[in-house]
Amino acid sequence: MARPTTKADLMEAANSNFESLKEFIASMTEQELTTSFDFSKDEKKKEAHWQRDKNLRDILIHLYEWHRLTLEWVRANQKGEAKPFLPKPYNWKTYGQMNVFFWKKHQNTSLEEAKEMLEESHQEIMQLAEKFSNDELFSKGVFDWVGGSALGSYFVSNTSSHYAWAVKKLKAHRKNCKAGA
Repeated sequence: MARPTTKADLMEAANSNFESLKEFIASMTEQELTTSFDFSKDEKKKEAHWQRDKNLRDILIHLYEWHRLTLEWVRANQKGEAKPFLPKPYNWKTYGQMNVFFWKKHQNTSLEEAKEMLEESHQEIMQLAEKFSNDELFSKGVFDWVGGSALGSYFVSNTSSHYAWAVKKLKAHRKNCKAGA
């Protein structure tokens, strides 16, 4: 599916990819759920997240925390509070460290809690996106606080695109589990 460029496409892609993620999770075997992620043998998987996330909970928490970033950023700026998307001390060069912070923060969060948290944050982010018009979401320059991007690009990145990323990672884990069986 192409990256959404309209509100209708955003809503459809976000909900569709979220359902695909939930269906994939429901199809995971006990072995897949209990085996730690290990992508160290795949030279193509160089990005930090391939080493960071060790299980399904870690992925769900990552998605949840990025939902929270989006929700808090939009709400604060709508109230007139100038708030950057990434919290201090992080920026787009150091956000990997923020992701590690999120990972550490949730090492005692259970898988069931992570599922519930993500379900709630998905509903919340979809309700927030619904409040904006197509132009507010996909025209640049509508909101000063968004900078040179369109607000909708943040919603796309933190819903449909992120869900597709999660499914891709879980599929790679499934492949590793089958190869090791």
